[in-house]
Amino acid sequence: MSPILKLKKPNEKKEIDFELDYLSSIPYKARLEMMLKASKHGLTVLIKNGYRKPSEIIKRK
Repeated sequence: MSPILKLKKPNEKKEIDFELDYLSSIPYKARLEMMLKASKHGLTVLIKNGYRKPSEIIKRK
């Protein structure tokens, strides 16, 4: 489970530092798995909403 950052006021620098600290604390393999999982989720959302175009077939002469 990811840690949660709570701020009273928006602070972009603290948010970035928090995110970098978290990502550097987990192993490379776990980060890669998280990235692949997010990518697959994004693809399923695109397909579900009809926004992914099928590949085109190019006919050569």
